[in-house]
Amino acid sequence: MLQNYFKIAIRNLQRNKVFSLINIAGLSIGLACCMLIVLYTKDEISYDRFHKNVNQIYRITSTETAPDGKVQKFGITGMMPGPAFKAQLPEIENYVRLQGESYNIKKGNDILVQDALKVDSSFFSIFTFDFIEGSPKTALKDPQSVVISEEVAEKYFGEESALGKTLAINYDDTFQPFTVAGVTKKSPQNSSIKIDLLMPFHREKNHDDQWINFYLNTFVTLKPLANPKALEAKFANIYAREAKGQLIEAKEKWNFQNTIQYGLQPFLEVHLSTDFRAANGLKDESNPMYSYVLIGLAVFLLLIACINFVNLTVARSVKRSKEIGIRKVVGGDRKQLIFQFMGESFVLSLIAFLLAIVLVELTLPIFNTLANKALSLKYLFDAQLITSYFLLFLLTGFLAGIYPALILSSFSPVDTLYGRFKLSKGSFLQKSLVVFQFSLAAFMMMATLILYAQFDFMVKQDLGYNDKNIVEIATGRMNRTETNTFKQELLKNPTIENVAPRQGGTWNTLANVNGKKEIIFAIDIVDEDYLSTLKIPMVQGRNFSKDFPSDSSQSILVNEAFVKEAGWKNPIGQTVDFFSRNRKFQVVGVVKDYHYNSLYETIKPQLFTCHPDMGTFAQLSIKIKPTNTPNSLKFIEKTFKNLRPTQPYIYDFKDQSNQKQYEKEAKWKQIISFSAILIIFISCIGLFGLATLSAEKRTKEIGIRKVLGANALAIVSMLTKDFLKLVLASVVFAFPLAWWSANKFLESYPYRIAIDGWMFALVLVILVLITILTISYQALKSALANPVKSLRTE
Repeated sequence: MLQNYFKIAIRNLQRNKVFSLINIAGLSIGLACCMLIVLYTKDEISYDRFHKNVNQIYRITSTETAPDGKVQKFGITGMMPGPAFKAQLPEIENYVRLQGESYNIKKGNDILVQDALKVDSSFFSIFTFDFIEGSPKTALKDPQSVVISEEVAEKYFGEESALGKTLAINYDDTFQPFTVAGVTKKSPQNSSIKIDLLMPFHREKNHDDQWINFYLNTFVTLKPLANPKALEAKFANIYAREAKGQLIEAKEKWNFQNTIQYGLQPFLEVHLSTDFRAANGLKDESNPMYSYVLIGLAVFLLLIACINFVNLTVARSVKRSKEIGIRKVVGGDRKQLIFQFMGESFVLSLIAFLLAIVLVELTLPIFNTLANKALSLKYLFDAQLITSYFLLFLLTGFLAGIYPALILSSFSPVDTLYGRFKLSKGSFLQKSLVVFQFSLAAFMMMATLILYAQFDFMVKQDLGYNDKNIVEIATGRMNRTETNTFKQELLKNPTIENVAPRQGGTWNTLANVNGKKEIIFAIDIVDEDYLSTLKIPMVQGRNFSKDFPSDSSQSILVNEAFVKEAGWKNPIGQTVDFFSRNRKFQVVGVVKDYHYNSLYETIKPQLFTCHPDMGTFAQLSIKIKPTNTPNSLKFIEKTFKNLRPTQPYIYDFKDQSNQKQYEKEAKWKQIISFSAILIIFISCIGLFGLATLSAEKRTKEIGIRKVLGANALAIVSMLTKDFLKLVLASVVFAFPLAWWSANKFLESYPYRIAIDGWMFALVLVILVLITILTISYQALKSALANPVKSLRTE
């Protein structure tokens, strides 16, 4: 019996090649997308599970609450919590602190930048990584030792054994020899901790005894029966006791009144946490929302492919009605017919499933690029994945075949054999499913358009300064004399217009204004050329100037946001008290607000100083002429290597580094665009199939109309308008949902586009054009057919 079902299924597929191809193409694309998303999701939830006793590993978190109720959450601590909690709480077996760093390392005459982690010597007693050389028990005992990965070992020592060899690492501004005490295998792809170079904490742990700072990760292992919630209450008691003196001092000096609460976060939750994020040495932070969105897209694609199958099968049911009638007359019951049609569905699904595996293999490199992953097909051989894919295959075959099987098996043999059969229910279902398909297509097109517009807005938005032709180089810490020498050497080249130094990175601090109000702000250490180099305008007062020697010791500039936060009506001459340094500065100018951070953040208070004791310079912004960029870059590199031979030469263009801030939007723009194209494609091939069947069913009607004088345009219009009505109905459902979703999505951006009517109009026009183009071939073919042949058709 099963063999008979299979043979008939194959014959039906061969007899209806076009419709079989449409169904297989749609199902295979939908299944391939589902397989890719399953791979992605599996990788996301598998992060860090390879560590031994991983369920006992927790990260200490910090929650800071201000007197006004504002809460800040950090997945980081200072140096003190780890050793203090371990010493006083027997439930904690061990602790390790981890901080991300980068070091300059000599390799011959070159200086290379190497990512690294500072860790305690207990690192390998908590985390599980495989060693190639050395022992995890002793590798970090010596403070002048390091552990490196096999990739780093090959980078510095080639094919030679790295164990026992030394690396010249710039530590405390001098190159010091560190001995390689261990070499690990490449860290797993699904690891939040990626080992490149591990350096043990040594001098740092003896200097920092502060509780009120947050800059590194602290992990602890708990004993099997320990209660994390009970431990958090004990953390509060220890903190209140140990940090009491520091809190009193902070309140007196800085008016610090915030409360800090330490908590425990399971290590397995770190990768996908949105509250306590993976940072400061931890890699690959993610958001579960990415998986939810991708799963939703995969479900949409598979649903649309199944809808095509149902639509085409039901639409073809009229042509198979006599076959069904004969089967019933000769003794076939409904159960046998259901098995027959379900068998056809599963045969088609099996072919699509095998083709989907080929598609996954071909598209996996592209998907990895879009999703920022390193997935491979070897993941497919995981027992859980094989089970999930088998269930996916069964589900697809069942969803695609069950409704047509029930409908077709219910036909009355008398009606079908005498030609009195009509499929009113199937017609309503077809129309509903087409509306559903194109509602999804319209929704995805709107999503794509919104993403494109928002991304375009972010990369083209006026930032309030000119970031074009600005080369930024990291110089390492330089004093004022070294900086001035560097500037003068660079300015000797006529292709360099200006040079402006600033401190490296960003620094936020707080101060009192007029001795009354405390303000948190970003501070920039610059010189008098910084604003002019970036074309940042002043709105009041003046810029720093060499004509005013006191600027370096007494003057500051603030931005408009600072003035607003301080509540000043006349900012020039106001004072800012850096109580942590016991210095007061006077405002001499107000800078127009500009986006010194990304557009993810609103413009916050900012202060500029050129005081030599406030910090060192570590970055140069170099304005070059666009006429000869390659020569300018060569000159900058040559000058850098002459003046900073112990520093690696790294440069970036300011406009390019600004755009890199929006890589997430760029990735999602591509993912949503590909998804929209696939949804539209699958919907269109289904629509093409329905148009073909519709034309076949109306062959005699078309012939009669032509004989009575109807022209080709009238025939095409007749065959097209019914489908256009369905597409127009789909936008009625899709557009309100798209408008609501787009507004919700854009709420997360402080600077965003407005949703205009032209966007909806554009999507509607594109959908109508796609519909017309999809069915125009079959419509024209039918309209131009010989009416004599049409009327002779039975």
